Amino acid sequence: MVLRKLTGVFSIALVIGAATFAVAGVPDLQLSTASTAAGAGVSPVMYNLPNGLGATFAQARATSGVVNATITLTVLDGGGVAVANFSAADMWLQKAVVAGTGNFIACTGGTTADVNTSNAGVTSWAAPLRAGGWSTSNTLVVINGAALTSNAGLNLRHNSADINGDGVANLSDIPLFAADYGSTTFRSDLLFDGVVNVSDIPRLASGVGAVCP
Repeated sequence: MVLRKLTGVFSIALVIGAATFAVAGVPDLQLSTASTAAGAGVSPVMYNLPNGLGATFAQARATSGVVNATITLTVLDGGGVAVANFSAADMWLQKAVVAGTGNFIACTGGTTADVNTSNAGVTSWAAPLRAGGWSTSNTLVVINGAALTSNAGLNLRHNSADINGDGVANLSDIPLFAADYGSTTFRSDLLFDGVVNVSDIPRLASGVGAVCP
């Protein structure tokens, strides 16, 4: 009887130990969190180019003008412990899949985190993205191929001189810009000042020729 009880206790200990081992060092999508420096109630827009020469996150635009949209991600495992030195290549951004909200496209590795996580499990996105197309849906923070479940995505939109989202800004994008000129169409409001006009032309012109590496 004593041996049977000891065997049962040992089995339970093994199960608990295995469960603890399973979550240690593995990012937990519910406990890990991400936010932008823009703060609540602000809807930043990132201007991207496929060659990575678009705006930095600190140069994002909002209706109030330039705003810092730097993203900070804290990666925790299932035990709430920081996951240190987690590879930047395994953390990236993508648009939420919502019909009619754009054609945002990332070049290979173009939206990964800037650096591996620190000892506190923290990393960020501050450098320009290598991306094209546009998006009005939320931006998802993805770890190991799965989006965080701690929120529904970040309130961060995107546009680019690569208006058609084919990974290169070229002459094929100009007719789309021309069709939107004078309107409030988001995809071509490259300076994001509320209207597609002459203020957007310098960004379009300087972006022509940008292509994914």
